[in-house]
Amino acid sequence: MPSVTSPKPTSTRITARRQATRDRVLDAASEVFAERGFHGATVEDICERAGFTRGAFYSNFSSKDDLVLELSRRHSEALVDRIRRASKRESGSAEQVLRDVFAALADETRGKEQWLVLTTEFTLHAIRDAAARRAWAAQQRRVRDELVAVVDEAVARQGLTLPMSTELFVRAAISLAQGTMTQRLVEPRSLAVGELERTVLPILLGVDT
Repeated sequence: MPSVTSPKPTSTRITARRQATRDRVLDAASEVFAERGFHGATVEDICERAGFTRGAFYSNFSSKDDLVLELSRRHSEALVDRIRRASKRESGSAEQVLRDVFAALADETRGKEQWLVLTTEFTLHAIRDAAARRAWAAQQRRVRDELVAVVDEAVARQGLTLPMSTELFVRAAISLAQGTMTQRLVEPRSLAVGELERTVLPILLGVDT
């Protein structure tokens, strides 16, 4: 009789293969969403781009909503990691650290612009769909909680005192970053990258930069 632990290596291989499949579907979804938008993209489009069948798709994801939620999780992990690195400047004043954090929030890349367009579309979808709204709200809370933890670490390390709750500060920072990027997409020459964040957030914090 085989040992009860004998299937473990096979299970590990299956898990790795499944993850590779998920990664390919997510990469394909990112490309198709960027080209056609959330509503314009279909599961068939994504499967064709990834080179998988609908069966492979639905064995890993339940819907396009599920794809966006997973892409959001990955995006937020990268954002939190970028801000954590920026906040851990070994030397420099609190003001310099804050500038680094604001720059990380305002980081401008073509991929980030595409991400903003996708999340704006998905937010509108979530407003109209109760299940999507609950899932999207939960994901946004997780992102804010992670950012609150990072900001709390930076504040404690630099000996700062926020004039508001950390969550309110994080909400303000996210709103400014998203709002200014939206304005730049509509009016490309209206604001320099990070200009509003660098101006407004220090005022909110009572820090002279």
